[in-house]
Amino acid sequence: MPNLLNVLNVSHPNTTIAINFKAVAGPWGGASVFIIQLKEALERSGIRVRFDLKRKVDLILMIDPRENLQRTAFGLQKIIQYKRDHPDVKIVHRINECDQRKNTDFMDEILRQGSELSDYTIFISEWLRDYFIRRWFDASRPHSVIYNGADPAHFHPVNTKRWKKEEPMRFVTHHWSDNSLKGFPVYQQLDSLIADGTVKNAEFWIIGRWPKDIHWKKARTFPPVSGKKLGDLLRQCHVYITASLWEPCGMHHVEGAQCGLPLLSHVNGGGIVEAAEKYGILFDNNLPEAIEQMRLNYPAFRKKVLLNMPGGARMSADYVRIIQYVLAQD
Repeated sequence: MPNLLNVLNVSHPNTTIAINFKAVAGPWGGASVFIIQLKEALERSGIRVRFDLKRKVDLILMIDPRENLQRTAFGLQKIIQYKRDHPDVKIVHRINECDQRKNTDFMDEILRQGSELSDYTIFISEWLRDYFIRRWFDASRPHSVIYNGADPAHFHPVNTKRWKKEEPMRFVTHHWSDNSLKGFPVYQQLDSLIADGTVKNAEFWIIGRWPKDIHWKKARTFPPVSGKKLGDLLRQCHVYITASLWEPCGMHHVEGAQCGLPLLSHVNGGGIVEAAEKYGILFDNNLPEAIEQMRLNYPAFRKKVLLNMPGGARMSADYVRIIQYVLAQD
């Protein structure tokens, strides 16, 4: 008679996936946050995770096809060769970049080459999906949109500071890159508007990195932090502001939203706009007016963000579901 426990323990017999991008602890970009969460979710589901192709794997999750980056575990050429040697391997391509984001001229083409290998494509926003449909992606191919989510253990709205009309409204943003496209001209504008009294009864906190030539007038600055320390800082604020342009999705505003902060987003924020349409306000050349609108309607926007905020657990569950789906295909 067979051992019943052995019969039952066959949900993912030796199933292994390889992720081609390595996570880095600490205040780095959204890809690290994503990988750490997904690895834990996959392993809870009984799927082994590797960051190399030294052994047999059933599926490759391709996040960045570029070669020889510091955080690339293996690039496109190794994936191509592995596919030649193991034609049955499945490939899921997570697309989270584009040329428009950083004003480059090579990323879209590299992603197109990677896309040709994939069995399934995951875009991190509808904006990014539509961006590549206009360029080269065939919308009839298997694909999904899964919006970013942050670790709910660190980014949650419990004990978030609630704004009261008699106190200053505290705005916050955080970035690990000092690229000007992250919105620093607008952050300088907000700093000046508060300093000269145009925007009254307001404070501005900046966490992370910024261009060296910026000298803040009134903003309170903090060095890069991550995890619980970052969540604790965000929960001391009232509203999250981002002026980042053409973001495929981003993680900074997601972490703010999960801490219960309504969103002010630039109208050209790319995938961030999808979040602002749910629980925030879009601005362009009307920042003071947008701030006043947030003041007048803060309780309603706070309720919206609490009901509609993203979440890392939900995001990870969606990735696990798609990966299982692809693995189950003939």
